[in-house]
Amino acid sequence: MRTFTYTALPSRVVFGSGTVTRVREEVERLGRRRVLLLAGRHLDPRVTDGLGDLVVTRFDGAVMHTPTPVTDRALVVAEQHDVDCVVAVGGGSTTGLSKALAARAGYDQVIVPTTYAGSEVTPVLGETRDGVKTTRSGPEILPETVVYDVDLTVDLPVALTLTSAVNAMAHAVEALYSAQANPVVDGMALDAIAAVARALPRVASDPHDLGARADLLQAAWLAGTCLGGVGMGLHHKLCHTLGGSFDLPHAPTHTVVLPHAMAYNAPAVPDVMARIADAMGVPDAPGGLYDLVAGLGGPTSLAEFGFTRADIGRAAELATATPYPNPRPVTADGIARLLTDAHDGRRPGGGR
Repeated sequence: MRTFTYTALPSRVVFGSGTVTRVREEVERLGRRRVLLLAGRHLDPRVTDGLGDLVVTRFDGAVMHTPTPVTDRALVVAEQHDVDCVVAVGGGSTTGLSKALAARAGYDQVIVPTTYAGSEVTPVLGETRDGVKTTRSGPEILPETVVYDVDLTVDLPVALTLTSAVNAMAHAVEALYSAQANPVVDGMALDAIAAVARALPRVASDPHDLGARADLLQAAWLAGTCLGGVGMGLHHKLCHTLGGSFDLPHAPTHTVVLPHAMAYNAPAVPDVMARIADAMGVPDAPGGLYDLVAGLGGPTSLAEFGFTRADIGRAAELATATPYPNPRPVTADGIARLLTDAHDGRRPGGGR
């Protein structure tokens, strides 16, 4: 018999096609009237048309890994315009900035994801200060409402689709061997993993396959909910280290590292790896994920991002500087070997 504790997160989720037209309704539902719009330069006009006069200012300077100086600048803009709500449209960087502003000033948030990051349904914030990325969690960080509109994802390039979806899959994988794992999260995690494995080849074949895009977006929601409900382990620690201290790109780094982190932990959790393999329809989970990424032309080596062999020792030292829960003991030598394999792009388990 398993003993576990489960806490449900109170985010409101609006999911479908054309739901972007409901963003104003969701802002007004929160009783808010003065919106800071966080978005890139290329923004679907339905967002601005729908929000209309609720938008009092806009900030388009969100940066990967949520550096605190960027948050400082955005906060000044928000305070100058007496903002009472943040609407964030975009990927993980935009969502991260929104959550950082909420943590600083208590703003309500409506998030409209255009990628598959999954972080929009979590109370977790990763921020970078002076080259070090740290993570914290709290109820004030959790967005009030997430509006998923599948239509906003159909033009996401296949390469970005692949890395973003594997980034989401990483949340589900680590949830399955988390110290806080429970049956509810297990079910969401396995559903998310299976959906990503099925949908990615379909999107690669037809990027405008709305059904496949919907499957990926729902998988991102489920995987993000897993991340919000239980603690993560080695994989996320490594990726935060590589991103915050070596400025490696977020989702592509997750994509390269995940098969190797799975292979590292596999001896300690063979039952979990068997469940993941079954969900993916492959004989071996780490090797199967590597093959999926490689077969779709995705990144398989950290060297592609400028990470060098000379960086491995420092990265291993940073990643093992403080203890954290993980099913297999984390050692500097073990992480150095993992990073060497990830740097070289070796397939876990050998083979092609």
